Amino acid sequence: MEPDLFYKQRIQSLEEQYKQLQSKKSMLAWLRFAAVVSIIAALYFLLSVGISYAIITALLLAVVFVRLIYTDLQNKTAIKNNRHLKQINEAELQALAYNYYSFDDGHQYIPAADHPYSNDLDIFGRASLFQYCNRTTSDMGGNILSNWLLQPATIPVIAQRQEAVKELSGKTAWRQQLEAYGKEQKITTVTASRLQEWLQAEPHFINNLFWKILQYAIPAIIITVIILNAEDVITNPVRNLFLLGSALIALVMAKKIAPLHMQVSKMADELAVLADSIKHVEQTSFNAPLLQSLQSKFVIENTKASTQLKELKRIVERLDLRLNPVVFIPLAVILQWDIQQAMALEKWKQRNRQNINDWFDAIGQFEALHSFAGLAFNHMEWCYPIFTAQHFFISGENIGHPLINAAKRVNNNITINSNEELMLITGSNMAGKSTYLRSIGVNTVLAMAGAPVCADTFTLSPVQIISSMRIADNLEESTSTFYAELKKLKAIIDKVNAGEKIFILLDEILRGTNSLDRHTGSVALVKQLIKHKAACIIATHDVELAKLKDNYPDNILNYHFDVQVANDELYFDYKLKEGICTSLNASILMKKIGIEL
Repeated sequence: MEPDLFYKQRIQSLEEQYKQLQSKKSMLAWLRFAAVVSIIAALYFLLSVGISYAIITALLLAVVFVRLIYTDLQNKTAIKNNRHLKQINEAELQALAYNYYSFDDGHQYIPAADHPYSNDLDIFGRASLFQYCNRTTSDMGGNILSNWLLQPATIPVIAQRQEAVKELSGKTAWRQQLEAYGKEQKITTVTASRLQEWLQAEPHFINNLFWKILQYAIPAIIITVIILNAEDVITNPVRNLFLLGSALIALVMAKKIAPLHMQVSKMADELAVLADSIKHVEQTSFNAPLLQSLQSKFVIENTKASTQLKELKRIVERLDLRLNPVVFIPLAVILQWDIQQAMALEKWKQRNRQNINDWFDAIGQFEALHSFAGLAFNHMEWCYPIFTAQHFFISGENIGHPLINAAKRVNNNITINSNEELMLITGSNMAGKSTYLRSIGVNTVLAMAGAPVCADTFTLSPVQIISSMRIADNLEESTSTFYAELKKLKAIIDKVNAGEKIFILLDEILRGTNSLDRHTGSVALVKQLIKHKAACIIATHDVELAKLKDNYPDNILNYHFDVQVANDELYFDYKLKEGICTSLNASILMKKIGIEL
């Protein structure tokens, strides 16, 4: 099914479900009202028959009332989930129209300026590759997806991710539900850090014999005293003395437990989301080895991670009762409530201390794979790249920039058969040279991350992209544009001299100096790259540079983008062609802005 049709049908189905849930909500409200009226009526009419009949009937109706409240809460959760799913499908429809700006743009992941390609290829920020791909909802998912786009993976890892993405792309409804759970409450690194800090702290109670004795002895004594007092075995003053003693111990415990409560109480909502997400994964059958491996992290000694997290959430919620004095004071005096929950927390910590980081990481990886799977589902015409051990090789047909609307995008091919071939692209202004370089670069980044690419076919060697395309000065460092570019070129030359397997993309090199030095430096750089057999594409206006092919016929591949001129108007086809560009347009553009030539 085409993605746009899938999303539209899904929205229609969700709207129908929403109407049913709203009707159920209204019905439950009336039933709760009827239950309250029935309880009042039972007490009123049955008291004359007998108090026991009235109380029993009222209690039964109260049970029904509580059950209706519970059902209503479930229904409200279903309504909220329905709205999340509708929003997800509407956002995907917008993304198909290349309006994807509602997704997180990953600006928080922008690396240092010396990253090999992030700034040049628009990996992060508004209208970036990350924003286009991103369907993560947690900090962990965003961190993992950003790392995948910044650091090329090995061939075995890429193969595993590709297989996982292929499987998940066929589970769109399942993926959307995982995303909907995440939208309920974002799981943050703050919560993960807080939980990890608590897990690493030494236990204060569970290994202390004194607290173990108090945990059981005081509740047993107080309950016994209350029973004996009810049977008139001991007097009220004696009972009150025991209760006062228990209350003083509870007060001491409250002060000891307060820091622990502050540490864990803010995690309840996010733990619930994590538990729901993990349970969603646990209940699914996977075939891809990577998905199975991630799923296996949620099984601990014949129990499931979601069960453990639900238990932790219940303990935290019980501990939160200390915020309600009406409920907490009786529980604290009679049962030493704080001690019970502190013991339960430390027992949970002992069982799960080694597992929690794996759970966060596994959910993050599922979200990152979901992002790539969404890319594959939305663009079924894209291909999965094939890798070759040979260095260097790249070949692709109908390669396009994934962030350009398909209706406007012009695709091109590429073939570089070895690291002894350097591709040199000349062309007119605005003809498409820079876009072509970015198309090759962005698709290589996607390929090395394990994602599908915007091409009909794409075969390449495993490489690290390094580029010099968008150079800016730095006032803080008193660095000129020219010097900033020299620093970038030095980093490239160092890697080339070290024999690293890199793929270089250069756009208008040495643009910040005079034309003579620029040409001289460019010629020297090209010769050095050829000497060291560096895989490289260079885009330039310097057509004289292309004449180096006369001296290096086996090493330089000349291509160009040109422009057609008719009645002083420019027409671009943005198609890559063999040979050197012979049509220049700068003079026409200068005339158009009023420069008299």
